[in-house]
Amino acid sequence: MLRFAPRVLFLCLALLPTFGCASSSADVRAARGDSSAESATMSWSPQDVETLRSVSTALISPDGKQVAYTLSVPRTAWKDEDGLPWTELHVLDVDSGASRPFVTGKSNVGRFAWMNDSQTIAYLAKRDGDKETCLYAIRTDGGESRKVASLDTSISAFSLSPDGREVALVANEPASKVRKAREEKGFKQQVYEEDNAFARVWIAETQEGASAARLLEVEGHVHQCVWSPVDARLALALAPTPLVDDEYMRTQVRVVDSKDGTVLYRIENTGKLGTIGWTPDAKFVAMIAASDLNDPAATTFSAWASEPNARPERIQPLSADWEGATVSFGFQPDGHAMLVAAKGCETSYEKVNVANQGVQKTIIAPGVAIWTGASISKDGQVGALVGHTPRHLPEVWTMRHGDAGPKRRTISNPLLEGMDFAKQEVVRWKARDGLELEGVLVHPANEVAGTRYPLILSVHGGPEAHDSNGWSTNYSRPGQIAAARGFATLYPNYRGSTGRGVAFQKSSQGDAGGKEFDDLVDAVDHLVSIGLVDKAKVGVTGGSYGGYATAWCSTKFTDHFAAGVMFVGISDKFSKFGTTDIPEEEFNVHALKRVWDDVEHLRERSPITHAAQSKTPLLILHGKDDPRVDPGQSRTMYRHMKLRSQAPVRLVLYPGEGHGNRKAASRLDYAVRMLQWFEHYLQGPGGAMPSFEVDYAETPAVSG
Repeated sequence: MLRFAPRVLFLCLALLPTFGCASSSADVRAARGDSSAESATMSWSPQDVETLRSVSTALISPDGKQVAYTLSVPRTAWKDEDGLPWTELHVLDVDSGASRPFVTGKSNVGRFAWMNDSQTIAYLAKRDGDKETCLYAIRTDGGESRKVASLDTSISAFSLSPDGREVALVANEPASKVRKAREEKGFKQQVYEEDNAFARVWIAETQEGASAARLLEVEGHVHQCVWSPVDARLALALAPTPLVDDEYMRTQVRVVDSKDGTVLYRIENTGKLGTIGWTPDAKFVAMIAASDLNDPAATTFSAWASEPNARPERIQPLSADWEGATVSFGFQPDGHAMLVAAKGCETSYEKVNVANQGVQKTIIAPGVAIWTGASISKDGQVGALVGHTPRHLPEVWTMRHGDAGPKRRTISNPLLEGMDFAKQEVVRWKARDGLELEGVLVHPANEVAGTRYPLILSVHGGPEAHDSNGWSTNYSRPGQIAAARGFATLYPNYRGSTGRGVAFQKSSQGDAGGKEFDDLVDAVDHLVSIGLVDKAKVGVTGGSYGGYATAWCSTKFTDHFAAGVMFVGISDKFSKFGTTDIPEEEFNVHALKRVWDDVEHLRERSPITHAAQSKTPLLILHGKDDPRVDPGQSRTMYRHMKLRSQAPVRLVLYPGEGHGNRKAASRLDYAVRMLQWFEHYLQGPGGAMPSFEVDYAETPAVSG
């Protein structure tokens, strides 16, 4: 699973007291001391896009009257201390549509949940000098937050009991006093893959003055904890160790007693595991998981019996050959499941009879928005969804039973309402072997019929992921920024992508760099054939597995690409195995054989093998602390290109960043460098590289 940061979850967000206003380009210019700041308006520039806010999660209250949601607010480069986005907590009144801020400013609200009274929100945060993340509660009818529970270590997740009197807390076990004392003296050595802290479960009371939380004796590392809706049982997702590879490939569900941690039932799920939950009667544990050990992605919805000897043991409401992917689920009181489902480049909202196979009813048809999550009221009559479209980032939507469709309720970035957007659409083409493929195309702004334009091919990671026809622009995805500068951008869902069923997401296994990347060239050829793209001015970019695709296109397929921007990508398939934190995932769901079984094949499918023939100028960027794809992969690519090819090559490393950039300064730097590279080689003079020093000042507005 080679993915990285730029999904909507990583789009960042600002510090205003309501959902009303994003930081504008005026704010950015003012932070730099630009005297023209007052008259500035939003433009399609990296500086402006990096000020945009985004709704992360929305949960409707049990009575269906309010929606609590978190708003991600980016820090502003040049103005704020560099770091990750802030996360605020807001509450929307369903009837009036009014939204009120509850926890804002320089806050980092984590997971949250409604309590049964529909007036209290429990949430995770550090407040008032907390050394660790604690559990707080705030009433929506007034009053300050109160601390509900704390541990000697940060709480990462929680789940409330049915009556709300107890809460299960998930947190890493605290370091011993001996270890802390040693670290204070400078003994901070790390023992690779051995000294990681296990996540455990504590049970705490929620009333004021409660006794200290008690630790449950549960074997394994806890990734998820969900309290049964009717009794004292917990559903836990447990991996044997804290290693990422074990999380991906060996996490299983256990039903335990919240009183003492006794394992009551073991669910024998295999392969990757997504979200878990309960059916309303708690007879089944529901989950989104892989169909088997070799399935690359957790996209299959199923329900497993929660106690021994129950029949059926497992229910799979959707047929095994269903050509979609489950994104999230919830339940109506009668047990019908409500699923957000990805179908190709679109999403839908489906009502499913869990007891009988097949989709019962489509509640929201594809084409309205790209839904990333949904929740429903206790009576099943009101729902809250998070959705984005080509014209706005994720926002809160609501829908009542009987409504013709969902209604958007928040406007987190008002300046987008008046922006000019380039045309965006789903396009389809046939691969050379006849397989029909699709992707999302952003046309150049002010497109003139009969004119050919430079193209940026932006390849998603994974490959078990997919691009949807929603918001398409952030620090590593050029979208509307590139369109405003006269580029077309294509986001191709090549074979191996999700959203088209299990068979399709398995279709690239054992053939890294094979037909999956032929699909990319075929996509470009299609856009050339319809008269949109100039064949001599095609660039390619992508992160993680998309970075591997970029390296491959810049070497093996160099004749097809005039520029490349490679991000946290793979250059040597053999050495990647020895440095990644997911070698078992690589074997089980991608390669299907060990690296030593066919070394020559791996050499042939490594971009460095073909570096000598490269004519494609390549910009390489990588986080220095990446555990997934070691930065040595980028250094290796750089050295081979530098010594063996005639193509210009540059390597940029980001200290403190991992598998994707998260901090404001490194995101802005990435976006500016990427645009500079493509403008120089696809629109400009080409030849020698542009200066390694970049100008972070905002470029003139070119849209609207």
